[in-house]
Amino acid sequence: MVNVRTVGVIGAGVMGRGVTVALRQAGYRVILVDRTEEVLERTRTQLRDDVRLYAMLAAESSLTFDELADQTVFTTKIEDLAEADLVVENATERWSVKQPIYERLGEILRPDVIVAVNTSAISITRLGALTGRPENVIGMHFMNPVPLKPTVEVIRAFHTSASTVDTAREFLSSMGKKSIVVNDSPGFVTNRVMMLTVNEAAYLVHEGVASAADTDRLFVECFGHTMGPLETADLIGLDTVLLSIEVLYDEFKDSKYRPCPLLTKLVDAGLHGRKSGQGFFSYQAAKRG
Repeated sequence: MVNVRTVGVIGAGVMGRGVTVALRQAGYRVILVDRTEEVLERTRTQLRDDVRLYAMLAAESSLTFDELADQTVFTTKIEDLAEADLVVENATERWSVKQPIYERLGEILRPDVIVAVNTSAISITRLGALTGRPENVIGMHFMNPVPLKPTVEVIRAFHTSASTVDTAREFLSSMGKKSIVVNDSPGFVTNRVMMLTVNEAAYLVHEGVASAADTDRLFVECFGHTMGPLETADLIGLDTVLLSIEVLYDEFKDSKYRPCPLLTKLVDAGLHGRKSGQGFFSYQAAKRG
């Protein structure tokens, strides 16, 4: 395996923070990049809360915020990733946002550095082509919350080399994660199925067939799911869910992926789920706490 000591993390949102915590738990130095100092300052506060929460939820998580911050560089300069031995990209699920990032990574990174795309639906093959080194680009679809989820969906793009796949899996193993490798296709396996389920569940609420609570109860109580599809959507972030469904709709040109109007309305209203305090369900008390 390539000797990975420093990992670049692009994007300080929910997924980027989760990846950062998991990396620091595994002993990696992190370079965390986002657009503005304001975002990074807010991220520091959120990471302090995240570390406290994970320490309560997982007995093996003894990482403190001071330990995290001591080996994490917070920066707005993507050029600082020149030090990275591997990069995990978690930017917003929009091609217009990701495209310039991958064009810059091709210029900044050493030739042997692997770029792991943490995306819900966007083509790994298409992103890899922007770097000029597509054999080093691979999908690494972490689940939320990253520190608590044991398995990662790894996506092999058209040009991804066998050595890149092997290195990615060894890297994930060093983080205590199992991995399952699939081939590149819109939505891969998890989100091609999950987003369709979430969207259809939203239609059931939109059409008045059932309430959000009763829809989810059926999945939990009849199928034994830990949480229903709409609570899962709130956890992921309804804005991210909508973007993923829109990618699937654009890629497959299949009406079954047509976004539910209720989902679009909630996103337009700024009700993005847990992170905003309201989505299909209310989290205001938790947010205030």
